[in-house]
Amino acid sequence: MRVHLCVVGRLRTGPERQLIDDYLDRFEKTGRGLGLTLGGVTEVEARKGGMAAEAELLEKALPKGGKLVVLDERGKELTSPQFSQKLADFRDQAAGDVAFVIGGADGIDPRLRAQADLAISFGRMVWPHMLARVMLAEQLYRAASILAGSPYHRV
Repeated sequence: MRVHLCVVGRLRTGPERQLIDDYLDRFEKTGRGLGLTLGGVTEVEARKGGMAAEAELLEKALPKGGKLVVLDERGKELTSPQFSQKLADFRDQAAGDVAFVIGGADGIDPRLRAQADLAISFGRMVWPHMLARVMLAEQLYRAASILAGSPYHRV
């Protein structure tokens, strides 16, 4: 299953970019044997039209027929093992693709959010866009590590 990140905003070079690249590289290496690969990262520009305009761009970036997971403060808070199980469930249901969407400063348009197969939250606090991306990349790597039985995740 290919895992895609579809996000609003462009991330420049810097420590956050290095962390994301490192975790996604680790995810790719660990996930390959588990049937999990990185489908890519698509960055769309923040628009003056707000969430609705951003949603249009995000929808164009989504893989056709794939599962949709949105990061949203109203989403479900999962433990890392629960997150890894959701990823495995999508894979085992023969989903060819799963797209994780991170919206812009105002969040994700309600119309796009309503289409999601799953909405998840990294807690009740609001996180800066770039840190949410780092956290998602790390959790993808952690999920693959859990599924591989690696000692990276400790209970």
